[in-house]
Amino acid sequence: MQNILLVLNIIIGALIVILILMQGGGAGLGSAWGGGGETFQTRRGIEKWTLRLTAILIVAFFVISVANLLT
Repeated sequence: MQNILLVLNIIIGALIVILILMQGGGAGLGSAWGGGGETFQTRRGIEKWTLRLTAILIVAFFVISVANLLT
């Protein structure tokens, strides 16, 4: 059981990293490393979906980590 939780945690962690890197803030992936001063805009469409999925995966990562500690 513990091995399954560890593998699941690794997979979710990798997905979180990928989703965070995809959220460039407006200019794509390049803005993650020093993009210009764009103004704040609301997220729409795929950006909103990506943000929500990232939040859900972060909560799942936390829950699985705590469950792994308790087993």
